[in-house]
Amino acid sequence: MATVFAANNTLQASMRPRTLRLVIKPLVFVLCLLPFAWLVYGAINDMLGANPVETMTRDTGEWALRFLLVTLTITPLRKLTGKSWLMRLRRMLGLYAFFYALLHFTTYIWLDQFFDWAEILKDIVKRPFITVGFAAFVLLMPLAFTSTNKMMKRLGKKWKQLHKLVYVIAALGILHFLWIVKADTREPAIYFTIFLLLMVFRAYDQRKLAANKP
Repeated sequence: MATVFAANNTLQASMRPRTLRLVIKPLVFVLCLLPFAWLVYGAINDMLGANPVETMTRDTGEWALRFLLVTLTITPLRKLTGKSWLMRLRRMLGLYAFFYALLHFTTYIWLDQFFDWAEILKDIVKRPFITVGFAAFVLLMPLAFTSTNKMMKRLGKKWKQLHKLVYVIAALGILHFLWIVKADTREPAIYFTIFLLLMVFRAYDQRKLAANKP
């Protein structure tokens, strides 16, 4: 009987990576694409309102920030629930944050500014919310480009130091959003609250780890 239970536990353990690879990851991948698919559908069917470019710029930026915060939530969730498989989703979610940030930036320089680089540079210098948003996007690029296993091995300890920039990027993203909305600050306030809770958890976890060191 013990042998049967042991065999069953071994089977379940071997099934988990397969379930993650064949079910959970593809499902998460498709779900992450839905906002983009909806924007494409809305653009084709003229459903993005009176100013479709503004709608696309706003929505892609908001989804970039949401995916960034979801990515930051993965580690606390893993530590609170003990579900180590959650970490296998973090890279995908982070890359989706970059994907929507890239769409956000592309929409701005292409559909809004029509590649008028002089006007774009003027905006970056003179308009603080664009300065902050541009800085966040520039900082996000090396994180996306170094997200592969090969780059993790090549950079070693420097990889973790580099990817700590994600906290700075999230803060800049929230500030960028706050300065855009101006009057109705409820949504950026929600994002800021989530970010603040994540930072409190991180500080508590690091303090706990330091206390447990001999």
